Amino acid sequence: MSGKALIVIDYTYDFVVGRLPVGDPAIAIEERVAALTHRFVEDGDYVVMAVDLHEEADVNHPESRLFPPHNIRGTSGRELYGRLKEVYEAKAGRIHWMDKTRYSAFCGTELELRLRERGVTELHLIGVCTDICVLHTAVDAYNKGFALVVHEDAVASFNSAGHSWALTHFTGSLGASVVKG
Repeated sequence: MSGKALIVIDYTYDFVVGRLPVGDPAIAIEERVAALTHRFVEDGDYVVMAVDLHEEADVNHPESRLFPPHNIRGTSGRELYGRLKEVYEAKAGRIHWMDKTRYSAFCGTELELRLRERGVTELHLIGVCTDICVLHTAVDAYNKGFALVVHEDAVASFNSAGHSWALTHFTGSLGASVVKG
Protein backbone atom coordinates (compact mmCIF):
# COMPACT_ATOMS: atom_id res chain seq x y z
CA MET A 1 0.00 0.00 0.00
CA SER A 2 1.40 3.38 -0.99
CA GLY A 3 1.00 6.71 0.76
CA LYS A 4 -1.70 7.86 -1.64
CA ALA A 5 -5.41 7.25 -2.02
CA LEU A 6 -8.10 8.00 -4.58
CA ILE A 7 -11.39 9.40 -3.33
CA VAL A 8 -14.18 9.05 -5.92
CA ILE A 9 -16.89 11.50 -4.90
CA ASP A 10 -20.59 11.09 -5.75
CA TYR A 11 -20.24 9.71 -9.26
CA THR A 12 -23.75 8.25 -9.12
CA TYR A 13 -26.71 8.00 -11.44
CA ASP A 14 -28.59 10.79 -9.62
CA PHE A 15 -25.67 13.21 -9.94
CA VAL A 16 -24.83 12.38 -13.54
CA VAL A 17 -28.25 12.06 -15.23
CA GLY A 18 -30.82 11.49 -12.47
CA ARG A 19 -32.58 13.61 -9.85
CA LEU A 20 -29.83 16.25 -9.44
CA PRO A 21 -27.92 15.94 -12.70
CA VAL A 22 -24.65 17.58 -13.63
CA GLY A 23 -25.45 16.29 -17.11
CA ASP A 24 -23.08 16.58 -20.06
CA PRO A 25 -20.02 17.71 -18.04
CA ALA A 26 -20.37 14.62 -15.81
CA ILE A 27 -21.01 12.31 -18.75
CA ALA A 28 -17.88 13.70 -20.44
CA ILE A 29 -15.63 12.55 -17.57
CA GLU A 30 -17.03 8.99 -17.36
CA GLU A 31 -14.12 7.25 -19.09
CA ARG A 32 -11.49 9.21 -17.16
CA VAL A 33 -13.17 8.51 -13.79
CA ALA A 34 -13.33 4.79 -14.60
CA ALA A 35 -9.74 4.69 -15.91
CA LEU A 36 -8.29 6.48 -12.89
CA THR A 37 -10.21 4.23 -10.50
CA HIS A 38 -8.98 1.13 -12.31
CA ARG A 39 -5.38 2.41 -12.33
CA PHE A 40 -5.32 3.25 -8.62
CA VAL A 41 -6.74 -0.17 -7.73
CA GLU A 42 -4.23 -1.95 -9.94
CA ASP A 43 -1.38 0.10 -8.45
CA GLY A 44 -2.40 -1.10 -4.98
CA ASP A 45 -3.50 2.31 -3.74
CA TYR A 46 -6.41 2.76 -1.35
CA VAL A 47 -9.59 3.62 -3.30
CA VAL A 48 -12.75 4.97 -1.66
CA MET A 49 -16.19 5.45 -3.19
CA ALA A 50 -17.55 8.36 -1.12
CA VAL A 51 -21.26 8.19 -1.92
CA ASP A 52 -23.92 10.66 -0.84
CA LEU A 53 -26.73 9.11 1.19
CA HIS A 54 -30.08 10.68 2.04
CA GLU A 55 -33.27 9.37 3.60
CA GLU A 56 -36.66 9.73 1.93
CA ALA A 57 -38.51 12.89 3.10
CA ASP A 58 -35.80 13.95 5.58
CA VAL A 59 -36.91 17.57 5.98
CA ASN A 60 -34.32 18.17 8.73
CA HIS A 61 -31.30 17.61 6.50
CA PRO A 62 -29.87 21.00 5.49
CA GLU A 63 -29.70 20.02 1.81
CA SER A 64 -33.47 19.48 1.72
CA ARG A 65 -33.87 23.27 1.55
CA LEU A 66 -31.28 23.63 -1.21
CA PHE A 67 -31.72 20.71 -3.60
CA PRO A 68 -34.42 18.28 -4.74
CA PRO A 69 -34.35 14.80 -3.15
CA HIS A 70 -31.38 12.80 -4.48
CA ASN A 71 -29.27 9.75 -3.66
CA ILE A 72 -32.08 8.34 -1.52
CA ARG A 73 -31.29 5.12 0.35
CA GLY A 74 -32.45 2.05 -1.57
CA THR A 75 -32.95 3.82 -4.91
CA SER A 76 -31.16 3.25 -8.20
CA GLY A 77 -30.05 6.89 -8.04
CA ARG A 78 -27.30 5.86 -5.59
CA GLU A 79 -25.80 3.38 -8.04
CA LEU A 80 -22.43 4.26 -9.48
CA TYR A 81 -22.76 5.63 -12.99
CA GLY A 82 -21.71 3.92 -16.20
CA ARG A 83 -18.23 2.47 -16.50
CA LEU A 84 -17.41 3.29 -12.88
CA LYS A 85 -20.07 0.79 -11.80
CA GLU A 86 -18.37 -1.86 -13.95
CA VAL A 87 -14.96 -1.12 -12.41
CA TYR A 88 -16.42 -1.23 -8.91
CA GLU A 89 -18.16 -4.54 -9.52
CA ALA A 90 -15.00 -6.08 -10.99
CA LYS A 91 -12.78 -4.77 -8.18
CA ALA A 92 -15.27 -4.51 -5.28
CA GLY A 93 -13.09 -6.41 -2.84
CA ARG A 94 -10.35 -3.84 -3.39
CA ILE A 95 -12.49 -0.67 -3.24
CA HIS A 96 -13.99 0.71 -0.03
CA TRP A 97 -17.61 1.93 -0.24
CA MET A 98 -18.31 4.75 2.21
CA ASP A 99 -21.66 6.44 2.72
CA LYS A 100 -21.56 10.15 3.50
CA THR A 101 -24.40 12.46 4.50
CA ARG A 102 -22.72 15.84 4.07
CA TYR A 103 -20.75 17.54 1.31
CA SER A 104 -17.35 16.57 2.72
CA ALA A 105 -16.34 12.91 2.64
CA PHE A 106 -14.73 13.51 6.05
CA CYS A 107 -17.81 14.84 7.86
CA GLY A 108 -19.32 12.16 10.10
CA THR A 109 -17.36 9.30 8.50
CA GLU A 110 -14.35 7.15 9.35
CA LEU A 111 -12.43 8.38 6.31
CA GLU A 112 -9.61 10.09 8.19
CA LEU A 113 -9.10 7.08 10.46
CA ARG A 114 -8.97 4.69 7.49
CA LEU A 115 -6.47 6.92 5.66
CA ARG A 116 -4.21 7.30 8.71
CA GLU A 117 -4.28 3.52 9.36
CA ARG A 118 -2.91 3.02 5.87
CA GLY A 119 -0.26 5.74 6.07
CA VAL A 120 -1.93 7.83 3.39
CA THR A 121 -0.53 11.35 3.07
CA GLU A 122 -1.65 12.27 -0.47
CA LEU A 123 -5.26 12.34 -1.65
CA HIS A 124 -6.36 12.29 -5.27
CA LEU A 125 -9.89 13.63 -5.76
CA ILE A 126 -12.27 12.95 -8.63
CA GLY A 127 -16.04 13.11 -9.14
CA VAL A 128 -18.85 15.64 -8.77
CA CYS A 129 -19.56 18.41 -8.05
CA THR A 130 -16.26 20.25 -8.31
CA ASP A 131 -17.51 23.28 -6.39
CA ILE A 132 -19.58 21.43 -3.77
CA CYS A 133 -18.62 17.96 -2.52
CA VAL A 134 -15.19 17.81 -4.13
CA LEU A 135 -14.40 21.29 -2.79
CA HIS A 136 -15.61 20.61 0.75
CA THR A 137 -13.71 17.33 0.85
CA ALA A 138 -10.58 19.14 -0.36
CA VAL A 139 -10.90 21.87 2.29
CA ASP A 140 -11.24 19.28 5.06
CA ALA A 141 -8.32 17.28 3.66
CA TYR A 142 -6.17 20.42 3.57
CA ASN A 143 -7.10 21.26 7.17
CA LYS A 144 -6.14 17.72 8.20
CA GLY A 145 -2.72 18.05 6.57
CA PHE A 146 -3.14 15.85 3.49
CA ALA A 147 -1.40 16.74 0.23
CA LEU A 148 -3.99 17.15 -2.52
CA VAL A 149 -4.16 16.29 -6.20
CA VAL A 150 -7.34 17.14 -8.12
CA HIS A 151 -7.73 15.57 -11.55
CA GLU A 152 -9.22 18.37 -13.65
CA ASP A 153 -10.30 15.97 -16.37
CA ALA A 154 -12.20 13.83 -13.83
CA VAL A 155 -14.25 16.47 -11.97
CA ALA A 156 -17.39 18.26 -13.16
CA SER A 157 -20.19 20.54 -12.01
CA PHE A 158 -23.54 21.81 -13.22
CA ASN A 159 -22.18 25.30 -12.50
CA SER A 160 -19.40 26.13 -14.97
CA ALA A 161 -18.39 29.32 -13.12
CA GLY A 162 -18.27 27.43 -9.82
CA HIS A 163 -16.23 24.66 -11.45
CA SER A 164 -13.65 27.15 -12.75
CA TRP A 165 -13.52 29.01 -9.44
CA ALA A 166 -13.01 25.77 -7.49
CA LEU A 167 -10.12 24.71 -9.72
CA THR A 168 -8.30 27.97 -8.98
CA HIS A 169 -9.20 27.72 -5.28
CA PHE A 170 -7.65 24.26 -5.09
CA THR A 171 -4.29 25.60 -6.20
CA GLY A 172 -4.40 29.16 -4.86
CA SER A 173 -5.81 28.50 -1.39
CA LEU A 174 -5.28 24.81 -0.69
CA GLY A 175 -1.91 24.29 -2.39
CA ALA A 176 -3.31 21.40 -4.41
CA SER A 177 -1.89 20.16 -7.65
CA VAL A 178 -4.50 20.29 -10.40
CA VAL A 179 -3.52 17.82 -13.11
CA LYS A 180 -4.81 16.50 -16.44
CA GLY A 181 -4.08 13.20 -18.10
